[in-house]
Order: sequence, then structure tokens, then C-alpha cells
Amino acid sequence: MKRALRHIVPAAIFLFTTAPAGAADLRIDPVKSHAEFGVRLLWVSTVSGVFDNIRGDIAIDRINQTAVVDAVIDADSIRMESARLRRWVLAPEFFDSVHYPQIQFVSTPTPLESLTHGGTLQGRLTIRGITRDVDFRLLPSPCPTESMDGCVVQVQGTIDRTDFDMLGRRGALSDRVNLGLIIVLAMPEAY
Repeated sequence: MKRALRHIVPAAIFLFTTAPAGAADLRIDPVKSHAEFGVRLLWVSTVSGVFDNIRGDIAIDRINQTAVVDAVIDADSIRMESARLRRWVLAPEFFDSVHYPQIQFVSTPTPLESLTHGGTLQGRLTIRGITRDVDFRLLPSPCPTESMDGCVVQVQGTIDRTDFDMLGRRGALSDRVNLGLIIVLAMPEAY
């Protein structure tokens, strides 16, 4: 059963995610990039976190004017407002980071012009070893497609956590999770 991601996910990482066969045209800057999530708690407040460790490659097809992103997030790189909440989301009922240490997004080929004008970013998201088709929204950016080194790409989306067997605390936490990525692109030689 496919459920679309329809809310917030900054997307430099997501925009170019597909495993390139050779060397990457661009990389995701792991120092300047991050992912965010937020989920409603008791319909009153929001529990949120930031993943600091994101890396990946962007393969650009200049002939077809498309890009594929392959982004990997380390689940245990999450920062939260309290150590108790952090342990809670890394536990088996949520990310289960001991058994599934990485989250991955691989995009389908996406038009380069989407970097400037925005658009839909489609791909496959893997959390807890479960892969689902997702649709994210790529935000407009003043990024020239001729030279993307240093460009910031943002993606927004919403997933249903139950699609990834995150079934804990359903009475207290919403099933809908807002995602966001802010990705800074860099030349491969920089890393």
C-alpha cells in the first residue's frame, strides 16, 4: 500500500537520490546538510528532531537534464530536546537504530529545472528495512542548473509512520510525520 509524503522535507539530498554507477557529479555536504522531522504529541505540541549525519551522491544526466539523488542518514545522529526522547525514538518501537542504523532515500530521475522552479520529487524511502514509494515537494531555489556547487536544495514531505512498522505510542503520537531536508551540494573533490 503506497502512501504519499506530502508535507515538509527540505530536499537537496532527496532531489538527486539514485545510486550512480560511477563517480558522483555532486555530493551532499555532510557538514552543512541536515534532515528534520516533527510529529504531533497529544494533538497539542510537536516532538521534533534533527539528523546531523547525512551523506550521499547526486548523479546528473546533462543529456536528459535530470538528476538522481542517493542520500543516507545515520539514525543515531539524531538530536532532540532531551536524552529521554532521543532514547525513545531510537528504540525498537520507532527507528530501531541498533538493527536499522541507516535511513535511505533514492530518487527517480528528476528534471534539473525543478531545482529552480520547484516541483515533485519522487523516490524510494527506506526506514527500518522497509522501502516505500514516496512523493516529496521540492521547494524553489535560486540555484543555477549550470553550476550547482554550493546550492541549497530543500524538500518537504509527510509520511505515515505505520507504513514503516513504527507502531508505538499511537494513542499519544500522530501517525503522520513531517519530514524536511536541507541539503547543500558540493563538488566530489571536496570530500
